[in-house]
Amino acid sequence: MPELPEVETTVRAINQFENSFLKKIVIHNRNLRWEVESTIEESTKNKLVKKITRRAKYILIYFEDNCLMIHLGMSGKLRIQKCNDNYFKKHDHAELIFNKEKIIFNDPRRFGSIHLTSDPYKHKLISSLGIEPLSKSFDKHYLFDICRKSNLNIKKLIMNQKNIVGVGNIYASESLFLAKINPKKISKKISLDESDKLVKSIKKVLRYAIKMGGTTLNDFYSPDGNQGYFKFKLNVYGRDDKKCRVCSNNIKKTIIGQRATFSCSKCQN
Repeated sequence: MPELPEVETTVRAINQFENSFLKKIVIHNRNLRWEVESTIEESTKNKLVKKITRRAKYILIYFEDNCLMIHLGMSGKLRIQKCNDNYFKKHDHAELIFNKEKIIFNDPRRFGSIHLTSDPYKHKLISSLGIEPLSKSFDKHYLFDICRKSNLNIKKLIMNQKNIVGVGNIYASESLFLAKINPKKISKKISLDESDKLVKSIKKVLRYAIKMGGTTLNDFYSPDGNQGYFKFKLNVYGRDDKKCRVCSNNIKKTIIGQRATFSCSKCQN
């Protein structure tokens, strides 16, 4: 599914529509994870896009008096297409039509969603989310403080969106490997020094993934048509029974919280 780096890549690709007028939104299928509000078309017609940004994995398109929230769900993606191009793909559920180009929301599994709100930070889907991992506030003291109160293993803790947003399964495994921390280690046993290493590793992995355009595991493309290439740089994720790039020990796959987890028992003891 699209994770934080893929969503950030998407936001950067559609930033070109800032300061442009959205002529209209056309909804082809309202039956997404939540039904698309019936007022959304009229409320966004001929509105100036002031800013396009991200909160967690939500794409936020700000107008003067409200904000469009888009979540890509498990299989969603946006693509940019010329308005005079009538090419239509199966599972194209919505179109944001501008003067010469349009943004198309495609979602085969329909776990994505589109909402309109006056304040996204007060919206029920965003208001209880945790800290942004690339923010200055996410530091060793923040992580250490939540770790010392928790009996969860560290991988579950950093993937909990109420603690830290956007550290998905791929990036959790990669960050823990870089920090040399066993993903099964109980959070309250994580030291301040380990917290520091893990925070730095999470930031490094996410920034590098964003730089590389996200991770192509199935068919992720940014809206401008570019693939993500981060998968070619993965150290542990999806590499079970292959040699560790650091010590040549075999990478092992385990299941933590019903999610596939990849680690090196020698490097992450």
